[in-house]
Amino acid sequence: MGSDFKAIPLIDIGPLVEKIDDPGMAGDEGLLGVIRMLDDACKDAGFFYVKGHGIPESLLTEVRDVTRKFFHLPHEEKLKIKMTPQSGYRGYQRVGENVTKGKPDMHEAIDCYTPIEPGKYGALAKPMEGSNLWPDHPPNFDALLENYISLLRDLSRKIMRGIALALGAPLDAFEGGTAGDPFWVLRLIGYPVSADIPQEQRTDTGCGAHTDYGLLTLVNQDDDVCALEVRNLSGEWIYAKPVPGTFVCNIGDMLKVWSNGIYQPTLHRVVNNSPRYRVSVAFFYESNFDAAVEPVEFCREKTGGVAKYEKVVYGEHLVQKVLTNFVM
Repeated sequence: MGSDFKAIPLIDIGPLVEKIDDPGMAGDEGLLGVIRMLDDACKDAGFFYVKGHGIPESLLTEVRDVTRKFFHLPHEEKLKIKMTPQSGYRGYQRVGENVTKGKPDMHEAIDCYTPIEPGKYGALAKPMEGSNLWPDHPPNFDALLENYISLLRDLSRKIMRGIALALGAPLDAFEGGTAGDPFWVLRLIGYPVSADIPQEQRTDTGCGAHTDYGLLTLVNQDDDVCALEVRNLSGEWIYAKPVPGTFVCNIGDMLKVWSNGIYQPTLHRVVNNSPRYRVSVAFFYESNFDAAVEPVEFCREKTGGVAKYEKVVYGEHLVQKVLTNFVM
């Protein structure tokens, strides 16, 4: 729905992380309190911070540090894992190669996706088949990130269980055919200082205004650079100021469709006007790659009885975006 929020809510999800998988805790007051806060945040802002998530702050810092070390390597070293159509759009892209609404974004990144074996989804996933390209340097990059991905997958599953309850759905509504085998995307992103980008290449945004494609995004951002902005209903851009030890979470397009618009994703962008290089690691928790997502009946009943959105096959939605997102 959206609102004229002036700040992004902070939710301590400790009770949810601890109790959401325990059937005996369904009526727990602490858990119910978190679910109410998730509902309010998803309706009002589409964004929220989470603390009490159980992932050590030291790991969040280590992931950002290893990402920064990679981006500070010589250009030739980074190009060893260059993204190409042949790599399934996985790997490194230079500043300006990612495009939002036709405009080059002032960031460099490594894109990683759930590995897709050839033929697994037929023609649907053909452009994205393959495995991720991990750099040789810094050492242990792949082991660190694969552990991190595993932890965030489980955390996202738990948050989505809370969101299911917030909507009045069964606990496992996003499992099975919707997101029982969730596709994930990891983007490791570096935003250079504007003055370090050649004048002829420079635009005014690190990442243009957009919504995310899937169900839920968890962002691990630098503690000392304020650059992520979220647009409220009046069109004001509100800073998602760094809160150490938290993830910034936001909901995506697939949740909008599934909930028939009860929860709406919020436009956001990145503008790095600081004198520091900024690192952000975004984890996107999606539906099953081949899931056909459509407004579910009980959400339609809550919103006038009519489906506001057509059925969307998540993989088609993603592939369409990926094929138009890059200039290589």
